Amino acid sequence: MLPLAGTGKTIAISPSKIIAVGLNYQDHVKESKAFDVVQLDVPAEPVLFAKTLNVLIGPGEPIVIPGHIREYNYPDERVDPECELAIIIGRRGRHIPLERAYDYVLGYTCFNDVSQRNIQKSDASGWFRGKSFDTFGPIGPVVVSHNDLVSGGGDPQALQVTCRINGVVKQTGNTRDMIFSLPVLISYISKQFTLEEGDIIATGTPAGVSPIVPGDTVEVEVEKIGVLKNPVVAE
Repeated sequence: MLPLAGTGKTIAISPSKIIAVGLNYQDHVKESKAFDVVQLDVPAEPVLFAKTLNVLIGPGEPIVIPGHIREYNYPDERVDPECELAIIIGRRGRHIPLERAYDYVLGYTCFNDVSQRNIQKSDASGWFRGKSFDTFGPIGPVVVSHNDLVSGGGDPQALQVTCRINGVVKQTGNTRDMIFSLPVLISYISKQFTLEEGDIIATGTPAGVSPIVPGDTVEVEVEKIGVLKNPVVAE
């Protein structure tokens, strides 16, 4: 459950699926190539991947670094947080027209797409496992409805997105710099699979991703929404 900002109500966060968008900021595409996570330049279409529902945790809950990763003896074991704007879908939609995309949005919140990089790079099946360990999807602290955001002078396509580790800014970007805009993402995703009420779209992260270790505290902040704060622990 998360508060629906300004209403005194809470809403259940119980999606049928979490669809995440990779490589949606040009500066992050460049650094991902440096990490050998990808080999492409600007993607021609949105890069989609799924995160499983077991990733979801709320504000203040710990991000747990999986214990079994140590069995691989990676010399450079690495887990990164990724600050993102998340869309919460408000009603069922399939083949949503671009010009009506916002009609299907309930609201927005902060999302942390935590990623185990070694697994992400080495798995033959792609990003699935490295993105879907338990607790690898903190969300919150509130949901701000699309109408309230806009009526309050906000623009979902012009929000500052920031990640801090132990109070130090590591990532900062603005949703205006997305390669694929929010309406494009909603319309495109709805052509691939039906979007259901409550589904989550994580819209991508800017450059600056940095590793976390047990004992750290991660903050994801989205302008006009708030700060999502989670400690990091070892399993």
